[in-house]
Amino acid sequence: MEHQPELYDVTIIGGGPAGMYAAFYCGMRDLKTKLIDANPELGGKMLIYPEKVIWDVGGVTPVLCRQLIDRLKQQGVTFDPAIVLGEQIASMDRQEDGTYLLTSSGGNIHWTRTVILCIGYGILKMAKLEIEGADRYEISNLHYTVQELELFRGKHVLISGGGDTAVDWANALEPVAERVTIVHRREQFGGHEKNIANMKASSVNVRTPYSVSQLYSSGGERIEEVTICHVDTGETERIKVDAVIVNHGMRSDFGPVREWGLDMGEWSANVSEKLETNLPGVFGAGDFVNYGSKVRLIAGAFTDAVLAVNSAKLYLDPEAPKVAYVSSHNERFKEKNKALGALE
Repeated sequence: MEHQPELYDVTIIGGGPAGMYAAFYCGMRDLKTKLIDANPELGGKMLIYPEKVIWDVGGVTPVLCRQLIDRLKQQGVTFDPAIVLGEQIASMDRQEDGTYLLTSSGGNIHWTRTVILCIGYGILKMAKLEIEGADRYEISNLHYTVQELELFRGKHVLISGGGDTAVDWANALEPVAERVTIVHRREQFGGHEKNIANMKASSVNVRTPYSVSQLYSSGGERIEEVTICHVDTGETERIKVDAVIVNHGMRSDFGPVREWGLDMGEWSANVSEKLETNLPGVFGAGDFVNYGSKVRLIAGAFTDAVLAVNSAKLYLDPEAPKVAYVSSHNERFKEKNKALGALE
């Protein structure tokens, strides 16, 4: 290498909740840390749902996803990790001394002693509405995510989809929109039972098993009506709409990651209970990993991050404590607490 890059103890790939919390916890373990993300900003998959209300993070009252992202960002930079945005890592090569060289698609090289993979489901793309010509409405009133609830105030909104996010959007829009119709091709909805029950008990017009079959526009610029079709009988119904929201899931693409020699299934990498991959010095956390007691919640991503960082620390220093001291006893927080006025 003409210019030797700086060596880090840990390099985290992925800037979602697992990656941001891992960066924070690396600071608690006194590890020199770098975080790299392919997106231009931190947040991971949460960036797709900024208006979604998050209820299930311990100790955090209901919070908008964008607010939780901001809090995780603030926490993640507590110990000043190096942060590199807008770089996708294309290759991960182990050197003779056991360190890794990470090379981005643009040719930038990063050098690290260990790696923690927090890349979720890879690069995500929303599954599009499979109706010819639907894409021309994406600049007007066909949406694949809800960035701002107020955009739909007083409108007739049709949601196509039946997963957790579609149900959440229906519940969030019900008090805002004039009318919400949700169309799902199966009788059963995915997602949390309580949220589904709340939706069915509200004024949301639930249509199952139906799918969207046609879009209509008199002027060609905006969808004005939608035809839904019963998937069993073929019966159709035409509905006037002001906006259509599609949530048919996401397609993931791990790209070059599958060429790195990891033990991977279709959707995730297999790791041990200590979040170790099959590659020495490489660990994982969050949606990217799978193990026997895996919990697929944001709260679970935080626990994954802690376990992965602790394993990285012990990989680097087998004599180190197995876990970090809690924040109330951790020396690294004393000055920070004083700055906050928490200590006299």
